[in-house]
Amino acid sequence: MSEPNESRRPAPPTRTQAKVLIPDEYSMVSLLGSRDELLRVIEGAFRADIHVRGNEITITGSPEESGAVVRLFEELVEVLRSGGELTADAVERVIAMLKMASERPAEVLSLNILSSRGRTIRPKTANQKRYVDAIDKHTIVFGIGPAGTGKTYLAMAKAVSALQDKKVNRIILTRPAVEAGERLGFLPGTLYEKIDPYLRPLYDALHDMLDPDSIPKLMAAGTIEVAPLAYMRGRTLNDAFIILDEAQNTSPEQMKMFLTRLGFGSKIVVTGDVTQVDLPSGTESGLRVVQRILSDVRDIHFARLSSEDVVRHRLVGDIVDAYGRYDAERQAEQQEFKQVRPQGRSRYGTRSGERS
Repeated sequence: MSEPNESRRPAPPTRTQAKVLIPDEYSMVSLLGSRDELLRVIEGAFRADIHVRGNEITITGSPEESGAVVRLFEELVEVLRSGGELTADAVERVIAMLKMASERPAEVLSLNILSSRGRTIRPKTANQKRYVDAIDKHTIVFGIGPAGTGKTYLAMAKAVSALQDKKVNRIILTRPAVEAGERLGFLPGTLYEKIDPYLRPLYDALHDMLDPDSIPKLMAAGTIEVAPLAYMRGRTLNDAFIILDEAQNTSPEQMKMFLTRLGFGSKIVVTGDVTQVDLPSGTESGLRVVQRILSDVRDIHFARLSSEDVVRHRLVGDIVDAYGRYDAERQAEQQEFKQVRPQGRSRYGTRSGERS
């Protein structure tokens, strides 16, 4: 005789089996990694059982899990077909995109922005691809996000690509020379030598994308210009790809000055991180203000990236998230303090204008 509650027991989960046949032209090492490094990443992300025999992969698990793993291998094969290289980081990003049901991972990772010095620069996340697409579609694009999200690097790649394709005649790279907790005047050397460290990240990106021997010639000819933001005043920039980096350190007046330099046939990309403002206390960031002023203006696009788009070491994304939580907690505490403190009373407990 069966137990009375036996009929109420949940049925065991349905398990299905699916097979993926990898085309012969792709080696299993390129797909699964040396010593199955990439296969272990995949196994760690899903509850399905994955077995490999030759070039046939068998997946056993719930219908949802099995289907997700099948789609994953299909996307990875597409990345290989487009000439991409699979790494543990790339596989993790493909898995994240699939789970978020965003754009097809293969379309993101196979978009070639610039091929230079034996390697190809591509977006690595769906938001990065949307950012790159926005640069193609709009005259002015703001790339706003934390450190390590590729804001400036991708914009530089688009600028070099536009120059090589003769869409523009020159590239102009600029940054505000704001003192990040240090005194510029105490640094040794001439004014140019003092300003140069602020512009060094832009030079570094150029060296990644162009033959280093060609850069001095292009700069001497004015085809590439790297200059502090103050040097932009009074100019009209035609037929140029213009990048303003570290824009969170502009004042509202500087931001207006820079944006109104736009000439015919030009494109502007403004990048910055509103969580890392180095302006003097009491000075509002021009990058924060401009979002309120220009959000509805046609042909201007605001692309926002997050910690999920960080392409540096994994810890960088974790650090960005941790600081974000800390800032949110501080703002909540400050708001709570304002609500608790009696309105209209001084620190000594009397109302303004009253005598004790």
